[in-house]
Amino acid sequence: MVRFMKLLTRDERPPGEEPVSDLVPELEVSRAKRVRVLLAAACAPLLFSFTAIAAVLAMVSFAADRSRFSATGSLLAAGPGWLASWQVELDLGGHPLGVLPLLPTLVVGWLVARAAARAARRGGGRTPADAIPVVTVIAGAHALFGVLVALLAGGSSVDVNPLTAFCVPGLLAGLAAIAGVARVCGLPAAVRDRFDPVAVQGLRAGALGLAALIACGAVVFTAATALSWSTVDSLFGPGLGASFGLFVLSVAYLPNAVVAALSFTTGPGFSVGSLTVGMFGYQEGQLPGVPVLAGVPSHHAVWWPALLLLPALVGALVGWRIRAIDEDPMLRMRAVAVAGALVAFGCVILGTLAGGRLGDGPFDPVSVPVGVASVIAFCWIVVPGGFVAFFAGAHEAPEPPGEPEVEDIAEAGEEPVESEPEEPAEEPEAELDEEFDDEAEEELARELGEDLDETPAEPAVEPEPEPEGAVDDAVTESTEGSGDESAPGDDR
Repeated sequence: MVRFMKLLTRDERPPGEEPVSDLVPELEVSRAKRVRVLLAAACAPLLFSFTAIAAVLAMVSFAADRSRFSATGSLLAAGPGWLASWQVELDLGGHPLGVLPLLPTLVVGWLVARAAARAARRGGGRTPADAIPVVTVIAGAHALFGVLVALLAGGSSVDVNPLTAFCVPGLLAGLAAIAGVARVCGLPAAVRDRFDPVAVQGLRAGALGLAALIACGAVVFTAATALSWSTVDSLFGPGLGASFGLFVLSVAYLPNAVVAALSFTTGPGFSVGSLTVGMFGYQEGQLPGVPVLAGVPSHHAVWWPALLLLPALVGALVGWRIRAIDEDPMLRMRAVAVAGALVAFGCVILGTLAGGRLGDGPFDPVSVPVGVASVIAFCWIVVPGGFVAFFAGAHEAPEPPGEPEVEDIAEAGEEPVESEPEEPAEEPEAELDEEFDDEAEEELARELGEDLDETPAEPAVEPEPEPEGAVDDAVTESTEGSGDESAPGDDR
């Protein structure tokens, strides 16, 4: 009986073609487990980042010369340090500190994205709607923790605006969480379904162009630092503690320096206090004694405009990436414009995060002209990229000159007009009519018993009415003469 039931329920599909639902059954996640997963995703990056910042500050304090190590002081300083890692401006004894390191921000953002992706997988997230609880819980937890740190630091020498401490960490953590759950919950596919395909291709090319511009800034910064290595070596003090502190500070501000080099490579440049370094202008000023700034030149050089070849190559790369997305050149140009807009927006974000206030001294402020930099970056993408995308891509063949086809007229919403046949076209129809008439006459002659070969066809003449006697005589003569066809005197 069991064997018979197995035969009845056997799947006739060949192996390897079973549906995915049969191979991997979906397990329903309980509500309690989902709550635990969300709490872990919210608290794990908070605790880890706070502990890591406290450990780094404790190491710097322990290695510093003529300083007394205090575990309590390191823990108290870890709160403002955690806010600084999320780009929250601090007030140190009445002096604003807005130039905050970007490397800790990238690290804590990566931690949040990883925790969000793990929570989405463990919670059974498959759709964009499943990402909403994960992103909301993580962003809310970071916002509340930022407010708590700001309130606890209110009576110390470090002052923080509670509203800024609430909004900035929550916003950045939410963006990092969205980046983490995007692939797990199918957000890219949802975006592709709702956006224009040309715009999606432009966004991809724009992301490639922004990454290439950042790489150009990193190359320029690395080359400048390598050429100024003697200055870098002289900035490190003889003591281990001071050198270690300067090394940690320089590493933390490496992304800021790369963004400044990016702005210099594209043309606008950057400024540190009264010092202004631009591609076509230079104004002298003082610099902080930090090794990360050792590559800043001390005077203008005439060969600097040659570096503009790098952003031009980046624009050509974007155009080369877009050249094959469509045969219509205007659609390719629209994709180049979308890519340029994304690059310009990215430059605004990077320039805003890389600069800020630096006390009230001679080094205040550190800034990148984000408005000019974004416009110039847009031009660097659109001009060479549009040229390459337009001429390197395919072009539709022009239509031959002549009357439009019926299909083209129908597409334009007009009814096709039948052309009148020319006179030569009527000759074949006349010949066909004559042949048809001949065949009809032959068929009629066979039925009447007439010989068409001997009797030529004459036009039918309507006979005049005759008396009845004449008709009878004619019929009799015709009957008598039809018996002998060769009789002399036969009048046919």
